[in-house]
Formats: sequence, C-alpha cells, structure tokens
Amino acid sequence: MKLPNLTLSPRQILDDMALCLVFFTRLPLPIHDFRGRGLAAAIWAAPVAGLVVGLIGAIVFATAERFGLAMGPAAALALVSTVITTGCLHEDGLSDVADGFGGGKSRGRKLDIMRDSRIGAYGAAALTLSLLIRWNVLSEFVDPTQALFALVAAHAASRGVLGAFMHLLPPARSDGLSAGAGTVSQEIAIAGAVLGAIPLLLLGLGGAIAALILLGLLFAAFHALCLNQIGGQTGDTIGALQQVSEVAVLLVASVALS
Repeated sequence: MKLPNLTLSPRQILDDMALCLVFFTRLPLPIHDFRGRGLAAAIWAAPVAGLVVGLIGAIVFATAERFGLAMGPAAALALVSTVITTGCLHEDGLSDVADGFGGGKSRGRKLDIMRDSRIGAYGAAALTLSLLIRWNVLSEFVDPTQALFALVAAHAASRGVLGAFMHLLPPARSDGLSAGAGTVSQEIAIAGAVLGAIPLLLLGLGGAIAALILLGLLFAAFHALCLNQIGGQTGDTIGALQQVSEVAVLLVASVALS
C-alpha cells in the first residue's frame, strides 16, 4: 500500500491500525505486538479508529430507530455509544483546554490548569455545548443512512487532522502524552489528512468541499490560538481539536444531507 510519499508493508499497516484502535478507543481488542511502532508513526491511521467509532454510533442509531424510538432518543444513544467507545478521551481534552485557556493568566498557569483533573465552569460549558450541538444535528436526520454518513465523515475527518497538528506545533511540555508520542513526519501528517478527507465524500462533493474549507479555517485558527496561549500543543489540545473538527463536519452534514 502506498500513501502520499509513504510506503508501508502490509504488516506495518495492520500494526498501525491496531495501535490507533488501542489508543483512541476502549474496545476490548486482542493483545497485539506492535514491534516498536509508536503513535507518531501510526497516527496516519487515526481516521480508521474514527471510522470504527462512527460506525458504532451509526449502528446504535439505526437499531434504536428500528425499535421505534424517535430520532431524539436515537441520537442521544448514538452519542452515548461513541463516548463510551472512546472513553471520553477527546471530551476530556476539550474541557481541559477550555478551563486552561479560559482561566489561566500565564502560560505556566494554563498548563497547570489543563493538567488538573477537576473540571471548571469553562470546561463544563464547552462539554455541554459540544454534546448539545452534536445531539441536535443527529436528532434532525430523518433517515439512519444520513446519520451513518454524517458520523463516519465526522469521526474520520476529525482524526485525520491530528497528525498534521502534531507535525506543525512543538510540544508545549517536555513531558506528557504529546511529548512522549514522538515527532510526526510530514509524510505521516499528509497521509492521515488524505485518509481522513476521503469519507467526507459521503456528504457529496459540495459538502466535502465545504467541510474541507471549514476544517482548514478551524485548524489555522486553533493552531494560532495554541501558539499564543501555551506555545505549542499537548494531548489535551489534540483532543480539543478533534472535538471542534467533529462538530464542524456534523454541522456541514446537517446542511449537505438534508
């Protein structure tokens, strides 16, 4: 398999997909020998993990609708299934970033707040708004197929940008999840972005173009914000980027699939 400027053996492809599933989900997967592969090398496969999360949400949505539930409860159950699947990994990052950026006065204080496990007003508000927007979009669909396309596109594309974010921004800390992940190469970043963009075609060509433009604008804005606030990126900012990107794609899907 040949990705943009990146050639991987079939075994490396499987290793990287398995590693991303282990890291980005809480699915009970069999023990796997990654033979030294690290997250920085495997992050191109993050959209695969997103695809799995999106499919789980879509299956739950369709099952709930099939048993007669209205779209609102079906959307809520779909959201529940996705956050259980990921262990609220990215939601935790979003709340920490909101608290840190909103409540800290200095770079050091912002990083300290982000590391604090307690949640504050900014974090609670960010989580509430994220869940509310996602639920509202899903509950407006009249066909489970629309929910399938929206969830798969949103979860895959929102993870496709993570490698590029790690490549372009230095770690804000010398320790922590992001620093320990290693350096993401340009080839890995491009491969992940391309792989994450492909499912956007489920929204139609116009929807895919609109989603790419919106994702690009959000990426640039969040990149600048992180540099200004903490001088780089952390695991929490990566999670927050996934969340705002997922919301952005779902909003485009609500228009493109209606």
